[in-house]
Amino acid sequence: MHKYEGLLVYQSHDDDGLLEIVERDGVRSLHFGSYPRQSSIRLHEPHKLELDYVRAMTSWLLFKETPDDALIIGLGGGSITKFLLHHFPDCRLKAVEYRKSVAKIARSHFGLPLDPRLKIIIDDGGRYVCQRTESHQARYNLVIVDAFDHEGMAVSISNDAFFAACKALLKDDGILVINLWGGTGNPLFQQVALWIGQIFNWKIIFLPVQGKGNLIGLAFNDKTPLHSFQALKTRANALEQHYQIEFTRFLKDLKKHNASTFNQLITP
Repeated sequence: MHKYEGLLVYQSHDDDGLLEIVERDGVRSLHFGSYPRQSSIRLHEPHKLELDYVRAMTSWLLFKETPDDALIIGLGGGSITKFLLHHFPDCRLKAVEYRKSVAKIARSHFGLPLDPRLKIIIDDGGRYVCQRTESHQARYNLVIVDAFDHEGMAVSISNDAFFAACKALLKDDGILVINLWGGTGNPLFQQVALWIGQIFNWKIIFLPVQGKGNLIGLAFNDKTPLHSFQALKTRANALEQHYQIEFTRFLKDLKKHNASTFNQLITP
């Protein structure tokens, strides 16, 4: 059976709806019953980040070399989780996924390995974060949020309490990375940007994903050091060669689209 311009190779239902896996031109993708891809893997290059927005989510590497502890809200097919496991052998990971069936598919169809550094928690991401502001305070270098489905942003993270809790879980120099969708004219994006800006004292920058509706937000905790733009250019070139990801373009776009906040984080 063909669907979404590819071959449907798996289909199931859980309490939250339809899960489908479609293959096209050597790329396997996860769908939640609609055309947008939730996750993709190139079958002959499984460690390559296939989707543009997922690669853009690695832009945090411009500002931090290695994470010791990372929290991921929204596992999906596990692309970001696999990237961290593959490239950072000393990184400990927790991934919170609302749908148990999605976590199973990440293992069975998208190559998410069993690894002692990774703990997968089946829970509502917003609830999990907000319940741990004291027990997990200042634990993580990196909090990554990618909690969209076919209907939009998960309700439990669409509030200022969630972003305040994320800040509490981050170390003093930690970074929040979030995938937002719908463009700067979207009222939800404007509201979320306002919440994050207020909570993180406007140490925020946004990276539009070229040709897509995604914007990647990076929010920096209070003791994030200032970065020299020249040093970042050098780092972007080195990262691009190492990871084969377009970091030099990310840096140019960050400068272009963040005139009001760029100087909070970067010196000339």
